[in-house]
Amino acid sequence: MLRVLAIHNYYQQRGGEDQCFEDEVNVLQSQGHDVRCFTVHNDSIETRSKLTVAKQSVWNPTTYDQVYRLVCDYRPDIVHVMNAFPLLSPSIFYAAKQAGATVVHEVQNYRMFCANALMLRDGKHCDSCIGKRFAIPAIQHKCYRGSLLGSATLAISSAMHRYWETWTKAVDLFICPSLIARQLLIQGGLPEDRIRVKPNALNFDPGPGNGASQACVFVGRLSPEKGLRTLFEAWQRDASLPKLKIVGDGPDSGLVQQVAAQDSRIEWLGRQPLEKLLDIVGEAQTLIMPSVWNETFGRTTIEAFAKGTPVIGSRIGGTAELIDEGVTGWLFQPGSATDLVDKLRVSLALSTEQRAQMREAARKSFLDYYQPINNYNALLNCYEHAKTISQP
Repeated sequence: MLRVLAIHNYYQQRGGEDQCFEDEVNVLQSQGHDVRCFTVHNDSIETRSKLTVAKQSVWNPTTYDQVYRLVCDYRPDIVHVMNAFPLLSPSIFYAAKQAGATVVHEVQNYRMFCANALMLRDGKHCDSCIGKRFAIPAIQHKCYRGSLLGSATLAISSAMHRYWETWTKAVDLFICPSLIARQLLIQGGLPEDRIRVKPNALNFDPGPGNGASQACVFVGRLSPEKGLRTLFEAWQRDASLPKLKIVGDGPDSGLVQQVAAQDSRIEWLGRQPLEKLLDIVGEAQTLIMPSVWNETFGRTTIEAFAKGTPVIGSRIGGTAELIDEGVTGWLFQPGSATDLVDKLRVSLALSTEQRAQMREAARKSFLDYYQPINNYNALLNCYEHAKTISQP
């Protein structure tokens, strides 16, 4: 039995990283391991000054002390960190190492070297800060939420931790969910021999859906990088496209509301509990993932596969690695509404038999690769590898 200290900084708007953290805690506990969690939540930012949050995101002495004491008392075999930004800070990696722990960092975004964590600017892939000692472009373009202070803070943090060699001295192993994420993390300066690819997985099998609805569905955070504008342009281009259900919330909710008010085929359902969300996905004939950034994975895709629902996704990032074109779904050129419409027409033209075959293939993909036991076995392999690295 392993003793695992699981650490995570929750986001204000719940996302895939939050769910992945909980899934991995749950799968370890279900297999009898002793897991203790140390978490903070970004809701507490509202009670702090921006300057305090900025300073502590670079180095937080309070969380250093907390994690150091916790590791000394609990003596975990593994300290597994998901997200440390902004309230925990990289200080926690040093604390865990100083207390003698083996440290694993699961990376689900590119914030170590990109201020907005997406490697995206003006709707296009951006690697302007890759390899730079100081990320001046991030400050020039105010890449973190349009904030000069926030962008400068992240540029300073990136430069300092690169100078201190934090990612080689304080972390034994990095886990990322896709090959494209691994490639970009290496370009960003992480040590190639310390990065292992472990796909995300669901914490339970929701069972297949029936695909009885004629609707298509989008599930995810309503934000520019998710490609909603491409999605809506596709529906504007073709009046024959079926009903489109939008599940989620976020900064682009106003845009979604506006479009839904103008097109009766488009329905915004807002944020839904996971069980209800999966029911909607299972009833849909197709799920659409129109992202324009290099998604590190694409959790929504495997949720669709679990329900037997084929996926039409952008040919970019982790999503492109998940879809077997023509078997479990289709890929289209990111940002191209024309190409998306073409793929939608292919999907709509399937016979009943062909659609059933695709649903079976999507479901089989989940059963073969993305069940809880797959996640558990891969985690144990990563932990064992991390221990060999941490040994003097």
